[in-house]
Amino acid sequence: MDFKLCVPCLLGLEAPIADELKRLGMADVASENGRVYFTGDERAIACANVNLRVGERVLAELGRFRAVTFEELFQGVKTIRWEDVIPRDGAFPVKGYSLNSALFSVSDCQRIIKKAIVERLRGVYGLDWFPESAETYQVQFSIMKDNVSVCLDTSGEGLHKRGYRPAHNAAPLKETMAAAMVKLSRYRGRGDFCDPFCGSGTIPIEAALIARNIAPGLHRGFAAQSWRMIDPGVWREAREAARAREFHGEYSIVGSDIDPKAVAIARENAERAGVGDIIRFEVADAAAFDRATGRGVIVTNPPYGERIMEKQEAEALYRAFGKAYLASENWQLYLLSSHTEFERCFGRSADKKRKLYNGMIKCDLFMYLNM
Repeated sequence: MDFKLCVPCLLGLEAPIADELKRLGMADVASENGRVYFTGDERAIACANVNLRVGERVLAELGRFRAVTFEELFQGVKTIRWEDVIPRDGAFPVKGYSLNSALFSVSDCQRIIKKAIVERLRGVYGLDWFPESAETYQVQFSIMKDNVSVCLDTSGEGLHKRGYRPAHNAAPLKETMAAAMVKLSRYRGRGDFCDPFCGSGTIPIEAALIARNIAPGLHRGFAAQSWRMIDPGVWREAREAARAREFHGEYSIVGSDIDPKAVAIARENAERAGVGDIIRFEVADAAAFDRATGRGVIVTNPPYGERIMEKQEAEALYRAFGKAYLASENWQLYLLSSHTEFERCFGRSADKKRKLYNGMIKCDLFMYLNM
């Protein structure tokens, strides 16, 4: 069975996800704001869930139509062949959102969509009541400018849940964003890699996974694994294929932080991720960064001044790190910050900038290309 599949993402990350999908051999890859589409069967669903590093989840779009009234919404949802995907005892909760649309009440839209699905399945299965006692088929809708998209969530928990970070320090960076930053730096395992504000280790860990080409979804489950319409062997094949693509080489990856507790957590997380042997974690002050003899890439996410630290402290940190970095030759720097005066504090304008969102915080990825 072929599906139109969708990978929602943070704004600014569409290109890295499209590149990932193309490298995985997916068909009909196309990007919109905050979404990347492709087509594929059950094997594509398993492959994307297991291998995608940057996307938030994988959705199977079952229908798309325009609706400005609840009747139009009801009839549009009812025309979808729900019986092809949801068994008579399957659970099908509904969630979603509405933006700039006539149908603005999310709770009312949830109720109407649920009612339409029940009405469709009642006619097929001949049931007056659905127990919803078996596996879950999460229905997810979006209504944007009166255009309705109705999907099933194949992932379950977001794809940033790799399974290696049960513990973290304050204000962690999502694994998907960390992977995006590493991919945008074009680090692939060659040369030195450093994160001088590593916190709980997310960026160095994602860099190590990329260097070794370890699929991020190898050690977690997905919602669609329990769906009866997908052969369990498909998931086994996806994991076996991913393991066959792994690399085993020598890598130079360093993560450092001024907080000893954060460094201890980072080491634990790296061990759980299976890359503890190729990352060197150390307690160090980023203001004393000294890699004058090295050559490589720095990817980092220092405190913004909006959380954890006061704005003045963040600015002082930027000045100190900028002075240390500018004294080190041959290092590229990719630094994420929401601070509007970062370049002034750092002491030099970035060679390039890219707008990204860390959660709901609007940021820039500042790129210094000293090569």
